[in-house]
Amino acid sequence: MAESKEFKLHPGDSAPDFELQGVDGKTYSLAGFRSPYLVVTFWCNHCPYVQAWESRMIDLAERYLPRGVGFVLINSNDARAYPEDSLASMVRRAREKKYPIPYLVDESQAIARAYGALVTPHPMLFGPDRKLLFQGRIDNDHQHRERVTERYLERALEQALASQPVEPAELSVAGCSVKWKPGS
Repeated sequence: MAESKEFKLHPGDSAPDFELQGVDGKTYSLAGFRSPYLVVTFWCNHCPYVQAWESRMIDLAERYLPRGVGFVLINSNDARAYPEDSLASMVRRAREKKYPIPYLVDESQAIARAYGALVTPHPMLFGPDRKLLFQGRIDNDHQHRERVTERYLERALEQALASQPVEPAELSVAGCSVKWKPGS
């Protein structure tokens, strides 16, 4: 688990710009997401935490896309050391799991560094001005969906959509560490 004191971005900080290739072959940029709210989540294929939360993230996207929330997944892992996180594997997984949102590759790992991604998954919610409103966990039990009692990301989305302060704005993140390339 990574604690909030380790975060690079904090509430009120601007989302760093990016231009990354998606599994659909298109190039995506921060400015290209027109929805008022945007969830940027650092993601991958191989991590058991991601796999456990995957269906919940898809469900959140399907429920909140029509309500003005954009979603994007970014994989920054070293695909040489973790071949399951290669672009080809990302394409397969997005197709198999029917991702309703863009899944992007951060080959250089520069975007993960700019956002301060610590683990996968590491979700961050940005507002209409692309200022950080929330970062933390999706919910409080990645292993047992039926035992979830706190839906952190969903609560943050509901608060933001109701123009209320997002509280808590930061929570520790749980997941697999970002797999940095040697020497980076």
